[in-house]
Amino acid sequence: MNTNIHTLSIQNRSAAGFSLIEMAIVLIVIALLAGGMMLSLGTQQDIQRTNEVRRQLADIREALLGYAIANGRLPPPADPTKANSDPMAGLIDEGRVSGVVPWVALGLPETDPWGQRFTYRVRAEFADAIALNTTPPCVLAPGPTQSSFALCSLGNISVTDGTVNIATVLPAIVVSHGKNGLGGYRTDGSQIAGSVGDELENANNDTSFVSRTHNATFDDELTWIPLFNLLSRMVVAGRLP
Repeated sequence: MNTNIHTLSIQNRSAAGFSLIEMAIVLIVIALLAGGMMLSLGTQQDIQRTNEVRRQLADIREALLGYAIANGRLPPPADPTKANSDPMAGLIDEGRVSGVVPWVALGLPETDPWGQRFTYRVRAEFADAIALNTTPPCVLAPGPTQSSFALCSLGNISVTDGTVNIATVLPAIVVSHGKNGLGGYRTDGSQIAGSVGDELENANNDTSFVSRTHNATFDDELTWIPLFNLLSRMVVAGRLP
């Protein structure tokens, strides 16, 4: 009888031991699954923000075209260095060709999903006030009175994939500096340093830009206004002959 009790006691201790081991394994599995879910949620968030910035860029493009139709020119950029507490922040800065999207003037959000303003470049000819238009000599006098540019006007902005041209003679372009934000301007007017390579090309205030597949060193998103789209919209609106 005692032998049976002793045997049962050993079996019970063994069962309890296995239960503890099994519980530890279950906890480890849960921890691994939780870690995987966190990674998955982070990835999903990145995808959502990328989709959101692409929607924002599409809205900005339409807002720029709408402004051109209403005013006969594309808007000049806003001063990127003004903090959003400055009453002049987000407004058009006449004569400027490189800066940030004038979000107040266009009624748009100030920043992309990562908190940086949108870089904006435009050729001066397409953003001059009509009274000061610099239309090219191909226009017979008198030049157009309903726009600051003409049907024969050409942009001076180009986009490559890092090597090959994607678009040329663009009148205007807009850049989101992506998740890393390098080269973008914060809401306090400071620029995030550290951009290199193709991201530096999108932040150095010249007329050359890069749009390509994202990788560990490039996460910028761009949109631009093709010359034909701008001119055709202006013709339909009666701004150009």
